[in-house]
Amino acid sequence: MDAQFFLIVLLFSPLIGFLINGFRYRHHSANVAGIIATAAAGLSFLAALALVFQLVNFAADSQAGTSAVHRRLAVDLFQWLDVGLLKVSASFVIDPISAIMILVVTGVGSLIHLFSIGYMHHDAGAAKYFAYLNLFLFNMLVLVTGESLPVMFVGWEGVGLCSYLLIGFWFTDEQKAAAGMKAFITNRIGDAAFVLGMFILFFAIGSLSFQTLNEGARRFADEAPLGWLHPITLATLFLFIGATGKSAQIPLYVWLPDAMAGPTPVSALIHAATMVTAGVYMIVRLNALFMMAPLTMMIIAIVGALTAVMAASIGLTQWDIKKVLAYSTVSQLGYMFLACGVGAFSAAMFHLMTHAFFKALMFLGSGSVIHAMHEEQDIRKMGGLRKALPITHATFVLGWLAIIGIPPFAGFFSKDEILWKTFSSPLGHPLLWVVGAAGAMMTAFYMTRLVALTFWGESRVPKGVHPHESPPTMTIPLGVLGVLSVVGGWLGIPHLIGSAMPFHTDNILESFLAHSIVPLPGGESSDSSLEVGLMLTSVVLASAMAGLAFLFYAKKSTAPARIAEALGGFYRLVYNKYFVDEAYFRALINPLMRASQKLWYYVDVSLIDRTTYVLSDTIRGGGSFVRSLQSGNLQQYALYIGLGVVTVLSIILVRG
Repeated sequence: MDAQFFLIVLLFSPLIGFLINGFRYRHHSANVAGIIATAAAGLSFLAALALVFQLVNFAADSQAGTSAVHRRLAVDLFQWLDVGLLKVSASFVIDPISAIMILVVTGVGSLIHLFSIGYMHHDAGAAKYFAYLNLFLFNMLVLVTGESLPVMFVGWEGVGLCSYLLIGFWFTDEQKAAAGMKAFITNRIGDAAFVLGMFILFFAIGSLSFQTLNEGARRFADEAPLGWLHPITLATLFLFIGATGKSAQIPLYVWLPDAMAGPTPVSALIHAATMVTAGVYMIVRLNALFMMAPLTMMIIAIVGALTAVMAASIGLTQWDIKKVLAYSTVSQLGYMFLACGVGAFSAAMFHLMTHAFFKALMFLGSGSVIHAMHEEQDIRKMGGLRKALPITHATFVLGWLAIIGIPPFAGFFSKDEILWKTFSSPLGHPLLWVVGAAGAMMTAFYMTRLVALTFWGESRVPKGVHPHESPPTMTIPLGVLGVLSVVGGWLGIPHLIGSAMPFHTDNILESFLAHSIVPLPGGESSDSSLEVGLMLTSVVLASAMAGLAFLFYAKKSTAPARIAEALGGFYRLVYNKYFVDEAYFRALINPLMRASQKLWYYVDVSLIDRTTYVLSDTIRGGGSFVRSLQSGNLQQYALYIGLGVVTVLSIILVRG
């Protein structure tokens, strides 16, 4: 079977699942709706495997006369836009970059669909929920396989819509509905910048195809360095602003923590493993274009580093199990942008993949805990749950070891790769490494704090709550993701470690992506002793912080309370998330609302409405006067004729 068939199955299986569950949205059976949606997602995953298998074997096919440079499967379904110079086809491409994404989206997505069957079994709106999940999957696949920015933007907006629908799924709760609107409006700011970036690129290069944009960007190499006002710099900056909205980076990150109001599997799928990585994927997809704009790359690296450490610091103080994971997600996305900013696009994709495994695992694990605790999310009311939830605890620990970067778990390899590239890349800087290492230390501390307060120590579970392990539909996905959190990083074992292993393992992922990503000039040479030193330093620091958190929270210690009291105002500042939301309301939202109210009153009501009322009253009055002249009374008409004759004769006599 050819690539077009598998691509159609990949894209349209979730869409068909959405339509089936959408038409039967009034049905209350979560099992039937879940089986339909999970089967659609699973079929899409099988199609993704078939496409990646074709892609991997494409270069090895000697009869095709191809090489790894041309490892690319493209399918053109139909002509979409043909307006003047703008010609856009509904074209989709599978190459090494999109191959990783479709496997992550469909693989992790299928597991989360399966988990949702158990999690949502009590919900009367389960059919609608699963319809939304399938619709999201369809739009996400359009986003990652689209061959041009307009096609990507269709999926980009589609996942934004689905995010709104799923965050506010329980819309009868005012807080949850507000969280959905906050996410939707915040993302519109980034999306507006994305559109401006597309406009500038079209006028500068004349095309919006990814392949043409990456190739066309090279013609600006002679103009290097490009200034702030150069079209490529401006376009990439606008695209990056779009990415900060979708991928929750400073200053548009504020929507993601509130998005935890939605069902927990939604947090795992959309706000950890897939949608929030769309901004990272877009930058990696246009890596040659962004490499032509070093000023933009500098901004990306700085914003990524600041986001990583800022979000990690907030995670230290949160008590809601999902809020801790939410700020962890924002922080880990910051590492991906840090990697992109220093030109380490392969490392960014590597961390995107491993993060999808261990963060989806931890979100689903938190969902299992919340399910067992009868919707309780405050970790201060948990503790000692490892006995009641042995499978959830075991798998959660695997995710914890992965995210804090302990070898040989997945997070160690990807995060270490980012930190090393941050230090050694010509676009990097030792200060960025220090910030990244500080974020990693805080990550180890607050994630250990989360595990200790939830699963270890003495039980603080309220009376009347009897925690129990989740059903197999929920624990099986946890087990699979737990395994991936261990072995997922082995695809990107660095050359330094791989060369020392008995089988001389190569960095499989880096080799797979090599011809899809622009090589970093001057980034080939490395000091192996320095790399080992930095690697050991990061592991030792993370282990030390994890050990400290264990002593603080797994054992009954008063140190955390004393430290919080000693820090005083600074602790309150961090606990209240640096008052960023409050600052936005005070500096932007409230003034805009007041200005809008004044514009409404003085312009809309007092000027426009009043003007239309006066005009309408005048016309209506004139019409009434004319209508009164047409009464149908013959005597009145004779009087008018007589008056007219007298008037005409008077004028003649006067002039005569």
